Amino acid sequence: MPQVEETIPDWVAAEAEAARAWFAREQQSDFKLTGIVDSAESLAADAETGVRDLQLILCGSQDGQDVCLRERFLVRPIEHAGGFDVTHVPDTDPEIGSPAPLLDPPVGVRAGWLEGALKKHTFVVLVFYRGFW
Repeated sequence: MPQVEETIPDWVAAEAEAARAWFAREQQSDFKLTGIVDSAESLAADAETGVRDLQLILCGSQDGQDVCLRERFLVRPIEHAGGFDVTHVPDTDPEIGSPAPLLDPPVGVRAGWLEGALKKHTFVVLVFYRGFW
């Protein structure tokens, strides 16, 4: 069963941040890096190419909705430039038992959301269904 960690390990932080920044630019929205799936498996970069396969949990706004997504990236270091080449790998068929592509946000990600929603509307209805909201 895949493990989701909320803390990004230091040894993969630069690659994860490069993937987050690339995704945020592509989506034209500000996404935050809130977790990593199976970070131990991400440790093993391809010996020949240096490519690291990362599955990240990103929270932000998409199409006017606050969402948390599980996205997969291939991240390769660029030797002479000191940066990273990021390739997004769309997950069209998630593995059975893997974290869902659309996730509930980790604790604290939507800390100010309710206050902001109440400023825009007279009232807000919160619906909880089997742990999802």
